[in-house]
Amino acid sequence: MLDGFLSARWLAAALGLTLLLAAPRPSAAYFGLTGSEPLTILPLTLEPEAVAQAHYKACDRLKLERKQRRMCRRDPGVAGTLVEAVSMSALECQYQFRFERWNCTLEGRYRASLLKRGFKETAFLYAISSAGLTHALAKACSAGRMERCTCDEAPDLENREAWQWGGCGDNLKYSSKFVKEFLGRRSSKDLRARVDFHNNLVGVKVIKAGVETTCKCHGVSGSCTVRTCWRQLAPFHEVGKRLKHKYETALRVGSTTNEATGEAGAISAARARASGTRSDPLPHTPELVHLDDSPSFCLAGRFSPGTAGRRCHREKNCESICCGRGHNTQSRVVTRPCQCQVRWCCYVECRQCTQREEVYTCKG
Repeated sequence: MLDGFLSARWLAAALGLTLLLAAPRPSAAYFGLTGSEPLTILPLTLEPEAVAQAHYKACDRLKLERKQRRMCRRDPGVAGTLVEAVSMSALECQYQFRFERWNCTLEGRYRASLLKRGFKETAFLYAISSAGLTHALAKACSAGRMERCTCDEAPDLENREAWQWGGCGDNLKYSSKFVKEFLGRRSSKDLRARVDFHNNLVGVKVIKAGVETTCKCHGVSGSCTVRTCWRQLAPFHEVGKRLKHKYETALRVGSTTNEATGEAGAISAARARASGTRSDPLPHTPELVHLDDSPSFCLAGRFSPGTAGRRCHREKNCESICCGRGHNTQSRVVTRPCQCQVRWCCYVECRQCTQREEVYTCKG
């Protein structure tokens, strides 16, 4: 059972929410809440009691454990931020893997099967989910959407003046503390739980490593007699790029896997020496770690629908994605806006250009 930093029950159920959030975009299944129906924005005209009741219902719709639901109810801004984190993480996962055999499609049975195993792909999902939640919460604090936090309160930055001049630091201190408590460590003995915990922490650390200090000058005639600075998180797309690199260099740690259940456990020292695997099951490292070698994802199976029929780019990834089966070529005529110009005032005028393009799809 996955009972690490991010509970499997919460993560697996939540992956289905993204399909609702991302429509009609291509499948954006990923991350962790549920929601048989999407949340709605609360109208500002509700009475305080009605707002509280609606907020509680929003938290109840999410697949949360008791402690998580209690933390969600504590602040009216949490539920919406959780949903935002789901959508943001899902779309970034899809973007980073758009040219890969596994393109972050987690629909139906594939989702459950993948999360039972300790693949590199699973490690990336845990990391991008915790990173997304950390990023969304820090931004929600600085945007004033949360009741229990506001701008970054770092003592070395002039936050009061920063607010006056339009700057407000992203509150990473609050968000990282919240995420660690919300996702919570469970077991220190089960190797799979420790691996999931580690990969979640990697996501948070990548957010922290991307913090930048932004400064604004103000003074007489534009002089910089006073300079106000505040901290901002890197764009989430940059976070996704860094985690994708960590995915590509992920380290495999020793494990044994029960093929019937998909459960992973620590490998014995004797067996580790015999197989050449590290006997230390989880070394200290800032990289993503995984337990099992990934499948090829070429053919339809337990973990993916395969790559048959997938669109590819002939010069970039057709050979890899199509797994040596070759690809079909189809010619089609498309019409797109082109030669667009901004007209005074205030609209964009475009011509419609028709061109023929080649579409490549993998053979079955």
